[in-house]
Parts: sequence; C-alpha cells; structure tokens
Amino acid sequence: MAKVIDGLFYSESHEYVKVEGEFAYVGITDYAQEQLGNIVYVDMPSEGDEVTAGEEFGAVESVKAAGDLVSPVSGEIVEVNEALEDNSELVNQDAFANWIIKVKLSDPSELDNLMDAEAYRKAIQ
Repeated sequence: MAKVIDGLFYSESHEYVKVEGEFAYVGITDYAQEQLGNIVYVDMPSEGDEVTAGEEFGAVESVKAAGDLVSPVSGEIVEVNEALEDNSELVNQDAFANWIIKVKLSDPSELDNLMDAEAYRKAIQ
C-alpha cells in the first residue's frame, strides 16, 4: 500500500503539499509514483514563475505513461528541485523527500480545499 504522511495536504490529482511557514513544497504522492512506474523525466517550471491552484505547472513522464502536474496552491515558485533534472527516478525512490517545486504561498486559505492524510488514504483505497 502506498505511503501517506500525516500532517501534509493532498490533492485529488495526487500532489502533496508540505507547508513550512509561508512556503509550500509540492510533489507527487507515493501512490502517484507507484501508478506511473519508472519515472524518466520531470518537466518543471522556472523559478520566478507563478502557479495557480488547479492549473497545470508541468508533467511527469514514465516508461508507461505521462501525467500532468496540477498545482494544489497558488504563489510564486521560489525554487525547483534541480536534482530531478538529472535523476528523475529519485521520485520513485522517495516521492515525499523529492519535492518538485517550492512555492511562496499567495493564499494560504487554499489549503482548506485539500485533503488531509486520512481523507487521502480513503481516496486511494
């Protein structure tokens, strides 16, 4: 069964959000990486780009499928995980340790629209 971490927020499109102060780390869930299989490429936006909750910001490609990345929050991208540019398979090794973008939250109340760990566990059963 896929790992789900308490204290994080989850979207219906299988992204997670880890909040630290005014920043949010966004990546795909363990369930999502299991469904995709071996990830071969992560298409990421650039630092300084804006993301909007519910809109695409990139894509993840695996040997068997490609999936759009949908931002669960809005704000400015202050960092991208450059390690994934050369080692996209890190997401398969530990999806929660290998976030994709770091966002400065523009509207923290958007987190209220996301699932907690318990609700996400039910959603993926």
